[in-house]
Amino acid sequence: MNIMLIDDDDAVRMMLQDIIEDYNLGDVTDSLGEATELTNELLAERRTDILIIDMLMPGIDGIQAVNRIQENFAGKIIMLSQVESKDLVGKAYEQGIDYYIMKPLNRNEIVSVLKNVSEHLRLESFAQTLQNSLLSLTPQATPAPNPQKTIRSRTESQLKELGILTAPGAQDLLNIMAYIERNGGQIPALKGLFTAVAEQNGADDPAREAKAMEQRLRRTIFQGHVNVASMGVLDYTNPKFEDYAPLYFDYNDVRSTMRLLENEEKPTTSQVHINMKKFIHAIYDTAHREK
Repeated sequence: MNIMLIDDDDAVRMMLQDIIEDYNLGDVTDSLGEATELTNELLAERRTDILIIDMLMPGIDGIQAVNRIQENFAGKIIMLSQVESKDLVGKAYEQGIDYYIMKPLNRNEIVSVLKNVSEHLRLESFAQTLQNSLLSLTPQATPAPNPQKTIRSRTESQLKELGILTAPGAQDLLNIMAYIERNGGQIPALKGLFTAVAEQNGADDPAREAKAMEQRLRRTIFQGHVNVASMGVLDYTNPKFEDYAPLYFDYNDVRSTMRLLENEEKPTTSQVHINMKKFIHAIYDTAHREK
């Protein structure tokens, strides 16, 4: 992983670089004392995977710098700060940061966060490669009418927030949202819904495809569940975690998964109750509210 450090405190940058090198967490491509020269071009030139940036710095502060680059930066952003204000922390997350670490820095926390971030990046890269391979083997669908494009765009935004836009069942969810939208927001029983979507997509055996769709969705929703639980482990005050955990999943299940992650245990699908009906309703209701 290529990591860029930006902090006006030389000692902080030296400490971060030592930790990264000691634990083989990546390569530090830049160690900057200010954010005035931070651009998407610089990030692309350095092939930056992870940006670690301080919140409060002279000139351009961390939030301003992130706001300037986050729309076109595909990597992960970790923000450092001594500020404990929940409003400022919330503002930082709104600007697109992925993780927030309080100063003074703790070596174990830095190692844990960077390992988690690196693992998420590897999973996203693998999923994207897999999806591209599948798309190259699948005939491209006819462009959907404008209303479906709208619901698709809003759904994609939610799936991206949950870290599952490139997951195997993401396309199924997009097809399901388009079907529900065309049917006036009515959501039938899941078995009928999956079969109807399979028929709509021209499956030779709709019943068989509906079963395969259910399995893909179960794995994808489980991945989203683990992503949200990981978010809570890293920062329980993360506004995204506070919103997403009860909205899309069973909150008690999320807390159970958080305990597993805190004990460095790997959650499995058998340990989590996947409520697909709740998840699909929440995705559609949220997309519809954002109309």
